[in-house]
Amino acid sequence: MIFEPIPEKLELAGEQLVDSAFKVHQTLGPGLIESVYEECLYYELRKRGLCIERQKEIPIRYDGRILSTHLKIDLLMEDGIVVELKAIDKMLPLFQAQLLTYLKLTGLRLGYLINFNVPLIKQGIKRIVL
Repeated sequence: MIFEPIPEKLELAGEQLVDSAFKVHQTLGPGLIESVYEECLYYELRKRGLCIERQKEIPIRYDGRILSTHLKIDLLMEDGIVVELKAIDKMLPLFQAQLLTYLKLTGLRLGYLINFNVPLIKQGIKRIVL
């Protein structure tokens, strides 16, 4: 199966996301709870004029019906980028699997897993493309 390249608009939004994560991490450092980083990152992205939604509920379809339980995506950018945030000591493969599942269930192809509890934020950013 051959996929089309990620649209330039989303690639540019991804660059803004990474730059914003750097700014938030540089300002606050590691050690806070995830919700603080989420709020600050949301603010930075909105300030840059990006379309961003927090705690976006996504319905789950199973066996032809919509379940009463929904996914909650930390941030949904430009209706095309799923952002999963963490503030943890150690990244586990489970978190990447979670992001992959979010991408599959939403039909989106670009996601970022960002852990703010690292000495250097570049160590905490993982870009995933389906």
